[in-house]
Amino acid sequence: MWAGTQREASFLMYKRTAPRDYADLGDREENSDLLEDTMGQETTNPSWKLSLPHVLVASIVPILFGYHLGVVNEPLESIALDLGFTGNTMAEGMVVSTCLAGAFGGCLLSGWVADEVGRRRTFQLCALPMIIGAAISAMTRTLFGMLLGRFLVGTGLGLGPTVASLYVAEVSPASVRGTYGSFIQIATCLGILSSLLIGIPVKEIAGWWRVCFWMSIIPAAILAVAMMFCAESPHWLYKKGRSAEAEVEFEKLLGGLHVRTAMAELSKADRGDDTDTVKFSDLFYGRHFKVVFIGSALFFLQQLSGINAVFYFSSAVFKSLGISPNLGNGFIGIANLMGSLIASPLMDKVGRKLLLLLSFLGMAIAMIIQVAAASPYVTDPGAMYLSVGGMLLPKSEGIFESCFTVKSETYMCSFVLTFALGAGPVPALLLPEIFPNRIRAKAMAVCMTVHWVVNFFVGLLFLRLLEVLGRQLLYSVLATDCLIAVAFVKKNVVETKGRSLQEIEIALLPAE
Repeated sequence: MWAGTQREASFLMYKRTAPRDYADLGDREENSDLLEDTMGQETTNPSWKLSLPHVLVASIVPILFGYHLGVVNEPLESIALDLGFTGNTMAEGMVVSTCLAGAFGGCLLSGWVADEVGRRRTFQLCALPMIIGAAISAMTRTLFGMLLGRFLVGTGLGLGPTVASLYVAEVSPASVRGTYGSFIQIATCLGILSSLLIGIPVKEIAGWWRVCFWMSIIPAAILAVAMMFCAESPHWLYKKGRSAEAEVEFEKLLGGLHVRTAMAELSKADRGDDTDTVKFSDLFYGRHFKVVFIGSALFFLQQLSGINAVFYFSSAVFKSLGISPNLGNGFIGIANLMGSLIASPLMDKVGRKLLLLLSFLGMAIAMIIQVAAASPYVTDPGAMYLSVGGMLLPKSEGIFESCFTVKSETYMCSFVLTFALGAGPVPALLLPEIFPNRIRAKAMAVCMTVHWVVNFFVGLLFLRLLEVLGRQLLYSVLATDCLIAVAFVKKNVVETKGRSLQEIEIALLPAE
């Protein structure tokens, strides 16, 4: 009882301090004793339990992202048969890439929307086109209807992941921000795995692919409703001059004893910035250019690795190898989820940069081995062994075909596993950390736009390039991309684990 009264008194004490006084509080020597008295109670990290429910609700967005990423993987053949474009690889690519084109459009608006209406309302806005688009795709009888529905879903996906990354970074305590950031990748994996599992009956039940689209409406509706009960980002509120409301939200997310410090850090980082005059042009020159370039390059290299081609077309690839798509996709989904679960506790222990380096290096090695396996100078048994990096199984009559199946599945799983350890979860976490508060939403929109543009062309052209270039040359390009990514990360990426967003901003941003 006494402890609760003391906590309430502390909360009332910081609330009596006017918002404009936080900056002065950090500068005036005469206030140092007051700060020590208050911050002495804040030596422990804020409880992760307060912010966890808000992060979990935000994680519905990457679940939807992953689900729509994989929803046409297994049913694509049935969709083509029912809608009359069987055998048309360009039309199949359009079913995938039209969603990405919509995401490109939504992403262009995401920074402006997130800054104008706030993070919570942006979540709710992104759910609307996902619900409408999924319903159109589920009911359509034509290719045009499918493309329209996919485009609308993509618009929501363009808005959602950007604000999800922003929101998770802004509401999470520094001590667990890496772990919470990895929830985005874990949720994406769960979405992909869900789409693959729900798509299993598509061969046995006519029209089951329509059920696959209807199912996606459920989490989108839950997102729209649950966000009504979540905290608004205090960083956005402070940026809008609503400091009193930002204090209230910090109380919900961190606890009353940590509000004073959080507000003082915001004031210190934003001191001297004119938050109302940020334009997109400001991101491409001057003091902000470097961090925006690093973020855009990370997403460019991530998408050019070809990882999403696995999620889009793995069923077609497995079928061409005589492998059960259901079995192969199951292994891929499990590998993706396992890698993300392993990465989650490592984010705040070994750091973001090391995970990125090891992940891109592992992907490069997996791809180089596959290039060797595709060589005409390697015999079929040799190609089989190379395709899984030397994991040999005994060759004997009657089991060669099953060995080939296991090797091919294991190769794809190793590539996906190494991706999920770092290259998948880290960029979406790292970028909101390195962007200053005043440009964070718009900078994320620019970087996510790069993500969707490359993703679009990978989805549209992968099958065609595989036909024209062949496996060896195409995989060589993808392996080179991963090696370039290793060099880029080593030279340009800074470690951010355990540091507040304001500390990172002050360390990275050159003086004006």
